[in-house]
Amino acid sequence: MMEQFKHALFYTAIGKYSIVVVQLLVQAVLSRILTPAEYGIVAAVNIFLVFFQLLADFGIGPAVIQNKSLNKRELNDIFSFSLYVAVGLGVVFFFLGYPMSDFYGNTVYIAISRILAVAVFFYGVLVVPQSILLREKNFRLVNITTVTGALVSGAISIGLALLGFSYYAIIIGNTARAFIMFVIFYIKTDTKLSLKFNWAPLKKIFAFSRNQFLFNFINYFSRNLDNLLIGRYFSASALAYYDKAYQVSLYPNQVLTSLVTSVIHPILSDYEDEKERIKRVYLRISNLLATLGMPLSVFLFFAAEEVILFLFGGQWDGSIAAFQILALSIWIQMILSSTGGIFQSGNRTDLLLLSGILSTAFNITGIVIGILMGQIEYVAGFLVLAFSLNFIQANYLLMIKMFKSNLLEFFKVLTQPFILAVMQAGAFWLLPELPLNVFFSLVVKGLVFLIIWIIGLFITGEFKRLKLELQRARGIKE
Repeated sequence: MMEQFKHALFYTAIGKYSIVVVQLLVQAVLSRILTPAEYGIVAAVNIFLVFFQLLADFGIGPAVIQNKSLNKRELNDIFSFSLYVAVGLGVVFFFLGYPMSDFYGNTVYIAISRILAVAVFFYGVLVVPQSILLREKNFRLVNITTVTGALVSGAISIGLALLGFSYYAIIIGNTARAFIMFVIFYIKTDTKLSLKFNWAPLKKIFAFSRNQFLFNFINYFSRNLDNLLIGRYFSASALAYYDKAYQVSLYPNQVLTSLVTSVIHPILSDYEDEKERIKRVYLRISNLLATLGMPLSVFLFFAAEEVILFLFGGQWDGSIAAFQILALSIWIQMILSSTGGIFQSGNRTDLLLLSGILSTAFNITGIVIGILMGQIEYVAGFLVLAFSLNFIQANYLLMIKMFKSNLLEFFKVLTQPFILAVMQAGAFWLLPELPLNVFFSLVVKGLVFLIIWIIGLFITGEFKRLKLELQRARGIKE
């Protein structure tokens, strides 16, 4: 298993880090060309695009990865089914612009939905080929393709933005990305399309995909209701400020967490009957993510202004307060993002679904309260509270219901990372106001964070633990 993790992590690291760099560079450029109001329009339509991507997947992707008994013909049948679903969803999205325009009070969504209908189709038909590659553990091709799509999309978006295409620049770039990814995945898997298909393979994966889909469906509303309501009841600029703050708060997940979580299910799915092995992996992952995430959350709280202004420019100062609040939940989101793959690996999508239902209840409650209070900062604050409650319930279901253990065993692995976070908070609390420009202030705070973190690693003994994890990653036996 260690050799598989090494291989998977290597190529996933290349892919994830490359995508983050590309996204940051593209966003840094576009944020200085497009206005917050233009970004708000894109953020509003993306809510619906993500929902249709969810419908197109229908839980089929993870089910294909999990079920090792599916043969080539059965996979082709599932792919053929996904084609019909993608066509239907594309047609629906084509006409979705009319109700969207009524909802937001802006007719621009009519033309936008017609363009993105093409993206919906291609995002739908790439699900099965991509899942087949992950099932075969071909992480190299998946990540290279994803990076290629991001590069082409970014180049197109920047070029069109400079030509004055406004928000259409991002819309067209996103569509191009979906097309490129599908073409490569389709060719490399040699998937065969048939207008007629057998329902038997779909019945074979139905139980798993049903629970996975219901979880994704519920989780969608808990993750996107904030943008939906802000776009409806606040201004497009307010939505853009909030969305930008939220997206930046997700970058640590993309850089640090998704590297690991994206390979958890494909690798651990081979050990679904060995719950103790899966638990050990989860506790090690949680400790590692907390060791990085807790101190990082504190740093980003104190460096929120520098981060936002450096990345996007002065016109995005409206995002600073919301990002500062959301930064407190970064470590929670990092660990939570790994739980889905653990539930899947243990073939307990029933618990995953229950966790999703509870998560949705907490998130929606927090979002609605924040909306009623009338500011994006309140939405961010109550969302952080909801994340905290979800952190508890998800780990209760994992540790007690799935692993037949207890929460104390889980919280023990967070003790030393918590001490690291307290040390960071003390250092930044004592750090005087710096009369520097944004860049140099960010550099100084970054150095303080790094120095205190390294010192803390030695004081808490986490340095030895990290060294041991690196040795394991190199294939040294436990």
